[in-house]
Amino acid sequence: MVFIAALLVLVLIDFYVFQGIKVLLRKWPAFWRRAAYISFWGATLYILTTFFFYKVLGPQRMSPYLQRWSTTFFFILYVAKLPALLLLIFDDLIRVAKWAVIKLAQPKKTYVGQKISRSQFLVKASVVAAAIPATALGFGILSGAYDYRVRRKRIPVANLPRAFHGLRIGQISDIHSGSFFNKTAVEGGVDLLLAEKPDLFVFTGDLVNNETSEVKDYKPIFARARAPLGAFSTLGNHDYGDYHRWPSAAAKQKNMDDLVQVHREMGWDLLRNENRLLEIDGEKLAIIGVENWGAGRFSKHGDIARAYRGSEEAAAKVLLSHDPSHWDAQIRPGYKDIDLMLAGHTHGFQFGVEIGNFRWSPSQYMYKQWADLYTEGNQHLYVNRGYGFIGYPGRVGILPEVTILELVRA
Repeated sequence: MVFIAALLVLVLIDFYVFQGIKVLLRKWPAFWRRAAYISFWGATLYILTTFFFYKVLGPQRMSPYLQRWSTTFFFILYVAKLPALLLLIFDDLIRVAKWAVIKLAQPKKTYVGQKISRSQFLVKASVVAAAIPATALGFGILSGAYDYRVRRKRIPVANLPRAFHGLRIGQISDIHSGSFFNKTAVEGGVDLLLAEKPDLFVFTGDLVNNETSEVKDYKPIFARARAPLGAFSTLGNHDYGDYHRWPSAAAKQKNMDDLVQVHREMGWDLLRNENRLLEIDGEKLAIIGVENWGAGRFSKHGDIARAYRGSEEAAAKVLLSHDPSHWDAQIRPGYKDIDLMLAGHTHGFQFGVEIGNFRWSPSQYMYKQWADLYTEGNQHLYVNRGYGFIGYPGRVGILPEVTILELVRA
């Protein structure tokens, strides 16, 4: 019932926007006017039909490419229509107000039904308002999706052993390999990482969208992401297959086993609630990896107590935990000696504005820490903006990221 109600809402949005289109096109030749009407309703029919069959058949029986591009088309189409819808509603409110004024000004006259025409200005403005997000989202697919940026930060660590002063950690997160459509560009991002020559490489979760098979074609590319002191990884919420309809529990477990094997084949040491001690000149730094743990509705596979156990002897500690909400929920209150937590998950909503020190994204209304570096006392959290994308296959303003973090003695 919820799904049917959602489809009805979409139809109502289209019907309302269509009234404005009719006004705008009323002077067009009949042939072109009909062609525009057919195109408008044809796009709506395509969206509704695709999502209806997705709901009925399930994701397994639909091409992933059809799912991806239908979602993209839906996203662009309706995001573009929303500002137009608001302007058309505003126009109608003005018309109602004018009608009320006429009625009140002529209380004793019979009102024959004088028409209050739509404002040509507001109708045209609604088209411009729709074109701006549609253009931006289209550009985000063509340009933003693979416009990798290297972001560098120096992080002072109070207890950092002298042997690890200047340690350079390369981080990527949220690969979402099932969303990619340009292998050459993906490889270019790994080239940027390797050109930085990090001492240590870490990946903080979400290698796939749903199924391990998604990463097959990209395994040789990401297997290149190595570093002299090791490559360490952890799991994100999408890696467990929780958003996929599996034929059986055994099939879901097989998918997870295959994913663990992929990490192994790429040379990544997957940390599942465990840690590793790095030692240089007798001094130790702990790399702790916890499985996905998110505040709120996200899955809680992580066990920080188990992951931490055995790392006590290390003077400094770095935690890999996919979801940044873990920092405030468990790490800061209970693990004051974890110096740095590395996370991802938010993607910065794949949409926003970053100009100098000014940063805005819808993501900030859901996550207190959603991108870049956060510091509380002697503890730090870095949230990577993500390497890939999911849903909308692009990025506007919040670009994909390769992070280079240099640890220095405080």
